[in-house]
Amino acid sequence: MTPAYISREKPFSRKWFSAYGLIISGALIVAAGYVYFITPYKILPGGVYGIAIIIHHSWGLPVGMTALVFNIILLGIGLKLLGPRFGVKTFTALVLTSVFVDIGGYYTGFEPLVEDDALLSSVFGGLLVGAGVGMLFRSRASTGGSDLLAMIISKYRHMPVGQLMIMIDSVVILAGLVVFGDWTIPLYSWILIFIMGKVVDVVLQGLSYEKTLFIISDFHGLIKQKLIRDLGRGGTYIAGEGMFGGKKKKIIFTSVTRRELALLQDYIHQVDPDAFMTVIEANEVLGGGFKTFSDKMDA
Repeated sequence: MTPAYISREKPFSRKWFSAYGLIISGALIVAAGYVYFITPYKILPGGVYGIAIIIHHSWGLPVGMTALVFNIILLGIGLKLLGPRFGVKTFTALVLTSVFVDIGGYYTGFEPLVEDDALLSSVFGGLLVGAGVGMLFRSRASTGGSDLLAMIISKYRHMPVGQLMIMIDSVVILAGLVVFGDWTIPLYSWILIFIMGKVVDVVLQGLSYEKTLFIISDFHGLIKQKLIRDLGRGGTYIAGEGMFGGKKKKIIFTSVTRRELALLQDYIHQVDPDAFMTVIEANEVLGGGFKTFSDKMDA
C-alpha cells in the first residue's frame, strides 16, 4: 500500500504528464543555476550540492554525480529509518538534476555567464534554483539533501526540521570558508539561500495580493453588509471579550484584496472611526471566492 504522503498519479494521465513535465523543467532550471551562476564562483547553496561544489573545486570530481551519490546514500538511510516517504518522482528529480548539471558543466567548463560579478551571480543563481526547486516541490517531488538529513536527525534529536536545515546549510557554508579561505563565499552563499527560499515560496504560493483582517467594531453589522453586498466577500464572526471592561464583542475575520482593503478602510472610517483593525499579509488564501483548492492541486 502506498503511504498517503507519497503522491502517485496514474501513468500517462494528464496529472502524470503535468508532474513529470514540472520535474524535467525544474531540474533543467536548477541545473542552469548551478552551471552558469553558482558553481563557477564557489557559491554554496548548502546541503548536498554545497558539499559537491566544495569537492569539485578541491578534487575535480563532477558536481552532479557527487551530489547524486550523497543523495542516494541519504535516501537509503531515510528509507530504512523513516519509511517510504520518497517515491519515484523524487528519485527521478535527483537523477535528472545531477545529469543536467554534469552535462552543462562538461560543455561550459563551469565558465560563469556573468564575468567578475559574484554578487549578481548569487542573485540570479538563487532566482533560478529557487524557481526550479519550487517546480519540483509542486510536482510533489523532494530535492533530497539537507531536508532529508534534517528529517533523519530530527527523529533522534527531537529538534524542528526547519531549524536543523538552517544548521546543516550553515555548517556546509562554513566548511567552504575553511576550505577556500575566502570570507566572501559565506556572504554570497547566505544571499543565495535567502533568495532561493523566497522564490520557492513565490512558486508554491504565487504572488499574493490578499490581506487577512481582524476587525472589532460596535458597528459590525454595517461592516458585514459592506463586505457581503458591496465587496462580495464573506467572513466569520469570532466571539470575543474586552480585557478591560469584560464587554462581549464580535470580531470579524475575513480576507480581501488590496483594493478591497482600501475601500473597506474608507467605509469603516465613516461608520466607526474608533474601530480596531489588524491587517495581516496573507501568503495564500484558498476557497471562499479566492483560488480554489482544485486550482491549487492542479497547478
